[in-house]
Amino acid sequence: MLRVGDLDRSIKFYEKAFGMELLRTRDNPEYKYTIAMMGYGPEDKTAVLELTYNYGVTEYDKGNAYAQIAIGTDDVYKTAEAVKLFGGKITREPGPLPGISTKITACLDPDGWKSVFVDNVDFLKELE
Repeated sequence: MLRVGDLDRSIKFYEKAFGMELLRTRDNPEYKYTIAMMGYGPEDKTAVLELTYNYGVTEYDKGNAYAQIAIGTDDVYKTAEAVKLFGGKITREPGPLPGISTKITACLDPDGWKSVFVDNVDFLKELE
């Protein structure tokens, strides 16, 4: 779960830049928060990312416990372009990692959460 400062902006970013779908939302006015479940397919068949908006909170301290989310992609170069196009910041340009040749790119979403995209084919080769 990631806490976000603007739920609509975050939903659009994860749809456009990461290619995720909005699976569902739930508003909880009694507890002053709304969640959006994002993913690449049905919740019962794939991993999902929960975005939580707490009413009135627009910024969070990231702390030092969070590192990154890693997501497989068929093309790290196209993924990096989509991230840039839809408001993300590339923190590692796409390309191979020294020593293992697996291509990755890293980015920050509009709230500053880090994600790394790993080339699917390269990663499978690493496992062999």
